Amino acid sequence: MDDNQLLRYSRQILLPQIDLSGQRKLLDATVFIVGLGGLGSPAAMYLAAAGVGHLLVNDFDRVDLSNLQRQILHATDDIGTAKTRSAMATLHRLNPEVRITPIGERLDEAGLEIAMNQANVVLDCSDNLATRFAVNRACFRQGKPLVSGAAIRFEGQLAVFWPGVGDSACYNCLYPHDEGGVETCSQNGVAAPVPGIIGSLQALEAIKLLTLPAYAPFNVLHLFDGLGFEWQRMRVTRNPDCATCGRNG
Repeated sequence: MDDNQLLRYSRQILLPQIDLSGQRKLLDATVFIVGLGGLGSPAAMYLAAAGVGHLLVNDFDRVDLSNLQRQILHATDDIGTAKTRSAMATLHRLNPEVRITPIGERLDEAGLEIAMNQANVVLDCSDNLATRFAVNRACFRQGKPLVSGAAIRFEGQLAVFWPGVGDSACYNCLYPHDEGGVETCSQNGVAAPVPGIIGSLQALEAIKLLTLPAYAPFNVLHLFDGLGFEWQRMRVTRNPDCATCGRNG
């Protein structure tokens, strides 16, 4: 670590839980982020700022005017631009030392597995159940820790799953079925800071998984109510009959 890096990350290195050894772990780490919208924007920015050495960023969409209310990776001048391209420009301005690998296509499960094979941690910042289930299955097969987030209206949720570690459940244990008619932000709206709150916490959990895994407890669902400013914690248990991680999965 050179003098510039010591200065850039000094406030983080001061934390006794992270210190120089933890910062080196971050610099050597790869995080795979699926989705560069309301959740992926703050997650990617904080991970880049924190010094995660390599970010794999996946999104097949282009920037739209309606995105700009909450997707802070992108700006007005980026409208019509691929989100991966806009994200790369923003992240490189923030921290030019971080290596960014853009994946600007819709990945099937095989593609997800290939991408996450390089990663230490996976962040699901997508906005639909089909992708969340696909990411979950790929993480289970690859044994990768998954930080899952979601946000809508004034509500958010966050959970960490770590396949193969202890009695970790998976996203499919929490939601047994990929049901149709799921609510979306485009239909129901979302308050701008809510995905920012959840995405920032996804970045925090990723940093803890990389440096302090004992402090990133899995099998807990955190529910956020922005209107009442309340948090709830729910224990998630592994489902022995889960279609993904159960005995018949």
